[in-house]
Amino acid sequence: MTEADMLAGMRADIRNLAHDIIATLAGSGAMVATAESCTGGLIAGAITDIAGSSVVFDRGFVTYSNDAKQDMLGVREATLEAFGAVSPQVATEMVLGARRRSRADFAVSVTGVAGPGGGSPSKPVGLVWMGLSGPGDLTSAIELRWDPGWSRDLIRAATVRAALEAILGRASLQPGSQETPPSL
Repeated sequence: MTEADMLAGMRADIRNLAHDIIATLAGSGAMVATAESCTGGLIAGAITDIAGSSVVFDRGFVTYSNDAKQDMLGVREATLEAFGAVSPQVATEMVLGARRRSRADFAVSVTGVAGPGGGSPSKPVGLVWMGLSGPGDLTSAIELRWDPGWSRDLIRAATVRAALEAILGRASLQPGSQETPPSL
């Protein structure tokens, strides 16, 4: 399969997932917020590309720089210094900041190395940390590792798809459920 075919398939998946999020949340009054670094607003864009998204989408934070993560989401400088921007700790602080600074019931955050450069042995190209938070304060950080040989576009599209799948999985849980969303 060519990269163009993979991207086309991911983009179709992304559109379908965004539709499903809106259909799942529309009647509940629940809202979504995003906090994005490596995807630069693509998750928010995927949701808001769909007519009717205003019923479920509250806001998106594009926090590409560390200063933006601190200013807009309240990520602590000490966390950034101790763990780096691409870490489960920062993804968690980002997603919690998005929940606190919005009216959202569900939030997702992503911070990673989309490439083609910028990677290191401990944080290679293709490493993304995703934070997920929903009602009941169920919050988690999930490590995503994409093929470091993939293009920047493919890594970012795969991350958007994974974030939408995570939101949909969390939103599909019944209130009070002790289940966890399906692993990615």
